[in-house]
Amino acid sequence: VKGVCKYLYRAVDKQGQTIDFLLTAKRDAAAATRFFEKAMRHNSEPEIVTLDKSGANKAAIDAINTEREDPIVARQVKYLNNIVEQDHRAIKRVTRPMLDFQPFRSASNVLAGIELMHMIRKGQMIVAEENQRSFAEQFYVLAG
Repeated sequence: VKGVCKYLYRAVDKQGQTIDFLLTAKRDAAAATRFFEKAMRHNSEPEIVTLDKSGANKAAIDAINTEREDPIVARQVKYLNNIVEQDHRAIKRVTRPMLDFQPFRSASNVLAGIELMHMIRKGQMIVAEENQRSFAEQFYVLAG
């Protein structure tokens, strides 16, 4: 965004289904906490979370655990994070040609649309059998 790197937080479950995403200006404990709280507010609370080696993510989970009766187990194992990295590859493939977003808000909106299309392609959107829609039609219904 405007020539400065930003951070896209993404969460997926064991099956590779997208749970949530958030574009932030910084990769710090406050941003990671905001992302985890957003993801848990819109989905169920996890028992185990697999993280990359980021200290900010670990600090955020530790901060969340101080407020909980049953703590979330945080695993920072390089090879267990492959599901997230494989899912993130599809997003990178689409965004790489767009390298330079100008306003942060535009970047956030475009990434939300890209994530939505990726979720539709993965079959995360439930469509009734009698009302089969194309990917584009599903996108316009959900985004509109």
